[in-house]
Amino acid sequence: MAKKSKLVFACKECGHNSPKWMGKCPGCNAWNSFVEELDVSKVRPSRRAALNTPTKPQRIHEVQPLKSSRIGTGIGELDRVLGGGIVPGSAVLLAGDPGIGKSTLTLQAAHRFAKATGKAVLYVTGEESPEQVKLRAERLDCLGNELFVVAETMLDAIRNHIKELEPALCIIDSVQTLYDSELPSAPGSVGQVRECAAGIIMQAKSMNMPVILVGHVTKEGTVAGPRTLEHMVDTVLNFEGEKFQAYRLLRASKNRFGSTGELGVFEMRQEGLVEVENASKVFLDEYDNTRSGCAILPAAEGTRVLLVEVQALVSPSPMSSPRRRVTGLDQNRAHMLLAVLERRAGLKLSQMEAYMNVVGGVVVDEPGADLAACFAVASSAQEVKLPPATVFIGEVGLAGEVRTVTHMQGRLDEASRLGFTQAVVPKLRGENVRAPEGFRLIQIGNLREGLEKFYLVE
Repeated sequence: MAKKSKLVFACKECGHNSPKWMGKCPGCNAWNSFVEELDVSKVRPSRRAALNTPTKPQRIHEVQPLKSSRIGTGIGELDRVLGGGIVPGSAVLLAGDPGIGKSTLTLQAAHRFAKATGKAVLYVTGEESPEQVKLRAERLDCLGNELFVVAETMLDAIRNHIKELEPALCIIDSVQTLYDSELPSAPGSVGQVRECAAGIIMQAKSMNMPVILVGHVTKEGTVAGPRTLEHMVDTVLNFEGEKFQAYRLLRASKNRFGSTGELGVFEMRQEGLVEVENASKVFLDEYDNTRSGCAILPAAEGTRVLLVEVQALVSPSPMSSPRRRVTGLDQNRAHMLLAVLERRAGLKLSQMEAYMNVVGGVVVDEPGADLAACFAVASSAQEVKLPPATVFIGEVGLAGEVRTVTHMQGRLDEASRLGFTQAVVPKLRGENVRAPEGFRLIQIGNLREGLEKFYLVE
């Protein structure tokens, strides 16, 4: 009898298995996503099963709540995004572009965590030597007695280190460098990343130890490796920012223990990443209200309101197809707003080049930015300055109507606190929103009505 093959084909996007190669994955409809890997179920019993504690079904009201509370990492902005601190036994995936500061952030968090708790923290580096990590630690002033570092990529060796040291926190930098000796594929392949991550996560949960996995990002902006990696962890953090900008933004795209709407702001300095508490003031330091094409937006990021400057430049195009360039805003939505301005507000933009940008490298993907973007474009097109100390809040529909957005009260309060005196907002129909003291609300029903108030259309 012929021996069954130990090889199987798996989709690197969703993890769907098939005994033969397929051009299109039936699970996620991705093309050319199947790669060959070892079927571990035919090689050996799963070592992860030994880490599972046998359990029995129980009534839901009899389930005992977790006694352990969150543990602060010592970095306020990181704790904010995590939901108040890191949960014991949780798995966190930190992803970001190369050189953005992932290793710097994790090393600072490891040092402060160890200093605050007085317990051991294990930093596993698979891309650098211990000497290189020490040089960074000296620059960041992170030389603590309870911070342990080891350069290792073999899964079994890392498991042994965790078992012997029993750290309060483990950091793996990075998960794409790990490999299991019983799998024939190379480190970074779909099977290796999935199996190694699963092994580390199961061991961490069995020891009630939080673990932070550092992950790479592809040129498309997604986490490298199988998509199942994001499903295996409890929290996915995205570290964003322009490489040549000083500011970094930390967001959570998944969080089983908290909100995904929070935003952490850091500034990269010589001594490492520094928390930015008053981010709005930082982004508005160079705002000049004497220029056309500039509008201020109070963007809501979870419970935080961030005031940013939206800029636009409109100029005649020498080409038959004018260029459109958008940075910091959703490109498809920006193109839609340009069409609404021409069709509903009467601005002639079809033969004009349009450039839109959010200052400081901030990415705003909420509908509340529509009104600020429209006023910035109209101001640049007509070369008319917008009134000083004014913010713009609202969503613009295809019919040109202006709709209300969430967190309106928080946006107005933050704008007033920073010295702004008026806001252009949608008509507040029944919303329990009050204007701050000395603050004026200019309510508009549609886009053209608002532009006419400021002489931006004829």
